[in-house]
Amino acid sequence: MRFKLTLFFLLIISFTSKAQLSDLASVDFTYIPNKRSDVEYTRSRALFNFPIQLKGKGKYLFLGFDYSNIHLRFKDEELPFDRDNLNDFQVLDLTIGYTKPLKNGWRLGVRFQPGISTNNTAKSLTADDIVFSGDIVFVKKFDNDFDKPSRLIVGLSYSQNRGYVFPLPFISYYKKFRPDWSFNIGIPKTNLQYHISDKHRLKLFAQLDGFTSNVQNGALVNDTDVAELINMSLINGGLQYEYHFTDHLQLDLRAAYNFSLSNKLKDGNNNTIFTIDNDSRSYLRAKLKFKI
Repeated sequence: MRFKLTLFFLLIISFTSKAQLSDLASVDFTYIPNKRSDVEYTRSRALFNFPIQLKGKGKYLFLGFDYSNIHLRFKDEELPFDRDNLNDFQVLDLTIGYTKPLKNGWRLGVRFQPGISTNNTAKSLTADDIVFSGDIVFVKKFDNDFDKPSRLIVGLSYSQNRGYVFPLPFISYYKKFRPDWSFNIGIPKTNLQYHISDKHRLKLFAQLDGFTSNVQNGALVNDTDVAELINMSLINGGLQYEYHFTDHLQLDLRAAYNFSLSNKLKDGNNNTIFTIDNDSRSYLRAKLKFKI
């Protein structure tokens, strides 16, 4: 029992744009329709994480992978770029994580994720397809009140294949303030959760999302420029329903409103050369996961 509680505490570190380490395995599907926009977005995703206990109290190594297939369908046939190179993208991260206890009740979590993000039209990988991601966080759990636990996470996150390709602060303060209510305030996600019962939960949330990928062979834009990168970034918020089949198997259904959604084609120097019209406000996601 103590091992399970310790392991659960170690695995609470999560990042919205990346896989959740609390998920041992999961599959999910995301859909943004092309209503009021020029592009439809779908993403199918699968991940697996495996914790390995190391010598030394509370030390763990994590190994895993996170794979996504992203499909873009363009509605406007008169868009001034080669759409054949911009339909399908493969994103794969290999996860290597490490955590250990520190003094005064703090815990260190470090994660390194080498991977690829590519449209793979050349049928072979290039150096430009390789991406790197990394996170470092410090976690402290407060047990002053048994019925109202709280937790603080602070750190830094960086990824070359998410929607925001620059270092982001990771700040998360969680507190259960009533028997059926809890909140999490921070970056890159914030939520308010209501526990209807042991099996049913509702959650109001806000988050950052998106992806960035290399475009092999480039995509000709306006007959003059060549797009070598594609970037989609969004900020949304909405409602999530959770159904807990068991303590470890869970289904999440999410509907959100996109407050900000940007699709950009960029050159090799990360300069924007074309912005794809996207005023779609709908965001739908379904996820089945097995967790600690």
